[in-house]
Amino acid sequence: MTANSILLDGNSLSRQQLVAVARQGYGVRLDPEQLKRVQRAADFLADKVSCGEPTYGVTTGFGSNADKLLGAYRLRDELPGGNPHKPEGTLLEELQHNLITTHAVCVGKPFSADVVRAMLVIRINTLMRGHSGIRVATLEALTAMLNHDVIPVVPEKGSVGASGDLAPLSHLAIVLLGGGEAFYKGERLPGAEALKRAGLQPIRLSFKEGLALNNGTAQMLATAVLALDTIEYLLDVADLAASMTLDAFAGRSGALRAEVHALRPHPGQVSVAERVRELLNGSTLVDIPYHLVPRFRQWSVDAWHTTEDQALSFDISWEWVPANQRHGREAFYNRFLPFKGGKKHQPQDAYCLRCMPQVHGAVRDAWAQACRVIDIELNAVTDNPLIFPDNTDATHIEEQVISAGHFHGMPLALAMSYVKAAIPVLASISERRLNKLVDPATSDGLPAFLTGNEDGTDSGFMIVQYTAAALVNDLATRAHPASVYSVPTSANAEDHVSMGANEARHVLEMTEDLSHVLALELYTAAQALDYRQEMLNAARRLAARGNWQALASKVANAPREDSAHYAQFVEEVKQLTAALADVGDFHAGKAVRTAHDALRGHISFMHRDRAMDGDVRTVCELVQKRTFTIN
Repeated sequence: MTANSILLDGNSLSRQQLVAVARQGYGVRLDPEQLKRVQRAADFLADKVSCGEPTYGVTTGFGSNADKLLGAYRLRDELPGGNPHKPEGTLLEELQHNLITTHAVCVGKPFSADVVRAMLVIRINTLMRGHSGIRVATLEALTAMLNHDVIPVVPEKGSVGASGDLAPLSHLAIVLLGGGEAFYKGERLPGAEALKRAGLQPIRLSFKEGLALNNGTAQMLATAVLALDTIEYLLDVADLAASMTLDAFAGRSGALRAEVHALRPHPGQVSVAERVRELLNGSTLVDIPYHLVPRFRQWSVDAWHTTEDQALSFDISWEWVPANQRHGREAFYNRFLPFKGGKKHQPQDAYCLRCMPQVHGAVRDAWAQACRVIDIELNAVTDNPLIFPDNTDATHIEEQVISAGHFHGMPLALAMSYVKAAIPVLASISERRLNKLVDPATSDGLPAFLTGNEDGTDSGFMIVQYTAAALVNDLATRAHPASVYSVPTSANAEDHVSMGANEARHVLEMTEDLSHVLALELYTAAQALDYRQEMLNAARRLAARGNWQALASKVANAPREDSAHYAQFVEEVKQLTAALADVGDFHAGKAVRTAHDALRGHISFMHRDRAMDGDVRTVCELVQKRTFTIN
């Protein structure tokens, strides 16, 4: 890779390089040495045609027409009145021309420019292998179209994933012939006009070139690569969102420990646990002693007495556990003070937090498996028939021009169906964490729906969870694998197809909703984290003033002074005061704080109900713009 272009040799294209061309505007260059192999295959094919050798897709029809040998001249020219639509060129050239023009029949909205640019790169790279019979001049014309940013209009729907992506690749190739439509400098134009404005000329196809251009897996591979690139980022966002949520819960880190995951070392699981430990590094919230964490209590006019504290929009509280209620729990209360606040007295968190490495990790493993398949496909030859000009021991042409099935998209289809099933899983566990934050029954002392609501007028983050739930349901209903349902084509000559184009397109489309769910979790977790930190720090400031009576006033069930338990209560509330006074500032992990600050640079803490549509739009845009990339 150079500063602005990628060298294509048919053997070394990476996902990162493809994304650079598709999404960052890089151009491509063709390896001169590899072009010699391209020309050798084209010359070999031309020689065989001149010798009269019958060759599929060159001197025969396609698909169910493969039993039809092309004649020396057009029979239709003998029809009464002649043939007023007689095309230019030979019958063999007409075969290739017609293949492209009749196969460009996709429907739906056009693919975005990044998908089409990726398709072009993939097609050029596979043709560079020198097993397709395309001429160097034709390959250079395809390259010029990409480098001049002539973007063919390729409607999204029409490929069954075998024989490759015939219909969408025909839309890609038809512009080379001066047909179809293309975008040029943002304007949708007839193909010939787009080429003209770019200073390019249409071409005429030679032997097998139509088949070389439209017989392959470029659409499903392009959408798969771009989807996997987005998912790679969203996997990191999911880990970050979960870390922020865990900090907001003042959760437990034991389930993240390295020795735990060494006992079940699935690669993704081990990686996620390690990454979350790094994201939480420096946190003073995780593993906090139970007794230090106060519970939210609604603000009242007499809640606070200092000027600093009177600016707070909440109150805090604990409950004291009398001695006669500690029977059988003496060991616990020897370690922790007998106060119940915001943290339940249990050593494990809910599954959405505790099992997060297992769930996120399994999704990472699905992504990694798809990447392994895609990395092979990026440098594979996927058209048909395959040409082996160097097979000099061949005794007949079928040993040098071999019909095979590399166009069949099932390897990609099944890999992407795995990812497709994983996407709702990642979205679902994110939504469960979001729901846990807003539900007072599960939020460990945070306010209901993350708002004070002392006047009973505020909904807070209630409906944010509704939106996340709707997105999760939508993702789940779209997760059915397309690859399990083959519909035969070409009069049953192509009787088993992969539907891989639909599979990969679905995954690419689903990444947007996944990003929205994760954005909503970040949005909600930031609000919860602010509450958790401010409540803890308010308690710490109260204790730091050395006035145990002020802290005692925050104990909802404090005994009366004439109670038999009062002396013990006083002693233990003084211990709580000292424990809070001795700790430093309460804050999240360093990486979590960085992400929180980035979000707060665009969206402020919500003290009272306000219009949230702008907030939601902003946080979704921040995720999509990859604001939360943390190295």
